[in-house]
Amino acid sequence: MEPLLILTNLPDVASAEKLAQILIEKRVAACVNVLAPCHSIYRWQGVVEKAVEIPLLIKTTAVNYAQIEKLVRIHHPYDVPELIAIPITLGLPSYLAWLASETEKHE
Repeated sequence: MEPLLILTNLPDVASAEKLAQILIEKRVAACVNVLAPCHSIYRWQGVVEKAVEIPLLIKTTAVNYAQIEKLVRIHHPYDVPELIAIPITLGLPSYLAWLASETEKHE
């Protein structure tokens, strides 16, 4: 089992909660934290932009990454959404076991 922490940002609470709900219902994430708004400054198409965004912390396993990427592409309103996966190298063993069990495929 290879646990991952995946980061993305959405433009508003409604779209962030909708995506979080979908990821949990599809069992591709064990937990999604919808965080407080943050202020992002970035360059997009040659212009410096500022935006208020809602960060998501998605806890999952590497085997689910492709499905999460697909769902983010479908449900995310940005043309190029941020989607960054960070390997979880250490963690409370019982938490990581729970994460794995919640993201197993249940037919």
